[in-house]
Amino acid sequence: MKKFLSLAAVVLVLAALSGCGKKAEMEELQPITMESLGAVGGPIQTAPEMKPAETKMVTTVNAPVAAKEALPLPPAGPYKPGAIEIQTALKNAGFYVGNIDGKIGPKSKKAIEDFQKANGLKIDGKVGPRTWEVLVKYLNPVIEPVKR
Repeated sequence: MKKFLSLAAVVLVLAALSGCGKKAEMEELQPITMESLGAVGGPIQTAPEMKPAETKMVTTVNAPVAAKEALPLPPAGPYKPGAIEIQTALKNAGFYVGNIDGKIGPKSKKAIEDFQKANGLKIDGKVGPRTWEVLVKYLNPVIEPVKR
């Protein structure tokens, strides 16, 4: 019985390896055309004439819902703000005075720490979910009307 199983295993391995040499033949294949199909299987049969389907324009009252369905899903997990967003929000909040350059350097870290201290947050110089929850309110400042 052991000899039979060993022989069967060898045959399977040889069969698998013999298929590897056929890659060169696969690269030389030509695309299938209607003419080549007719030569292989006899006369070509065409499909019966079909009328094109009528299309109707559908309008909905909830157009924003349809547009919302087409948008890609946000990434999983909490939102991670970019350096420009962080610097902009810190500048609007009055804690950052440098240029908004998209780089979190010493000035940005100091501004983050000052913001965290002023808002009773853990002072670590990093904008995590809790810090961003408070800081995001300053990302788009409300423009006050001019009193005359």
